[in-house]
Amino acid sequence: MSKPRLYSGMQPSADSLQIGNYIGALMQWRDLQEAYDAFFSVVDLHALTQPNDPAELREKTRRTAAQYIAAGIEPSKSTLYVQSHVPAHAELSWILSTITGFGEAGRMTQFKDKSQRYGADATSVGLFTYPVLMAADILLYQADIVPVGDDQKQHVELTRDLAERFNSRYGTTFTVPMPVIQQDTARIYDLQNPTAKMSKSAESDAGVLWLLDDPAVSAKKVMRAVTDSEGSVRYDREEKPGVSNLLVIYAALTGRQIPSIEDEYAGRGYGDFKKGLAEVVVAEFGPVRERALALLSDPAELDRVLAANAARAEAVATRTLADVYDRVGLLRRA
Repeated sequence: MSKPRLYSGMQPSADSLQIGNYIGALMQWRDLQEAYDAFFSVVDLHALTQPNDPAELREKTRRTAAQYIAAGIEPSKSTLYVQSHVPAHAELSWILSTITGFGEAGRMTQFKDKSQRYGADATSVGLFTYPVLMAADILLYQADIVPVGDDQKQHVELTRDLAERFNSRYGTTFTVPMPVIQQDTARIYDLQNPTAKMSKSAESDAGVLWLLDDPAVSAKKVMRAVTDSEGSVRYDREEKPGVSNLLVIYAALTGRQIPSIEDEYAGRGYGDFKKGLAEVVVAEFGPVRERALALLSDPAELDRVLAANAARAEAVATRTLADVYDRVGLLRRA
């Protein structure tokens, strides 16, 4: 019996992924690849919606793929590839755009937020159609589930709507996917501003734990994380956002329950707690960093692995696209 299928991906938008990517996506993907026929993509076409230096984008794409592998996404178990290496993504995106309403696309929260922030003239058509390309990413592989953060749930709902619309209009063609949303307790906040989600665009690098940081740098960032004046290690998202954020990180990386960690550090103060967390972070990230850097030291071999995986992805994607072309009435090439 074949496994159900999974699709997910991340943009190559920084030299290093951060701990939010690791806990919210990579750890989850690593576990899910055991039970699913998993397709994981470095979505470099999506990254073009923001200004990029071409050489830097290529390097970031390799670095992101290397970190996927280093974090446990095994190319022998999962299909791990670069989005632009499979042209069917862009081709299906066009077909889906012809059944997407203008108002429907305009209601996507991320587009509305960015267009209001930067203005219509600074907002590209690519950003407007970003969710349609995301729908194509998912539907190409007939994914049963899509692990995403809560901020992407609306895009997966659009994907479901487009799949159902296409199936109704042209006959059953696409699997209608289900989003798998990370739990709110796994959301990681900035170490210096624990009311804001940790992000590559943070005001201060001191608030971000990067997977490829030197271990000493990671430890220092944890030790300098914002807490409060109370002194007790306990979870209270509203009253103690800094300590609560550190507890979530500790629990996620160790697999322990938060009350167990609270008990361990009861009466011991923030210094001991932060020291313990710093040791956990360094122990978790150290091997990931070493493997990622080893992979990046041989870019030709990394490219070979990505090419082999792209060929596997393309075999699946091409079959789906051929069915779609037939359904919509495009003339087959002789």
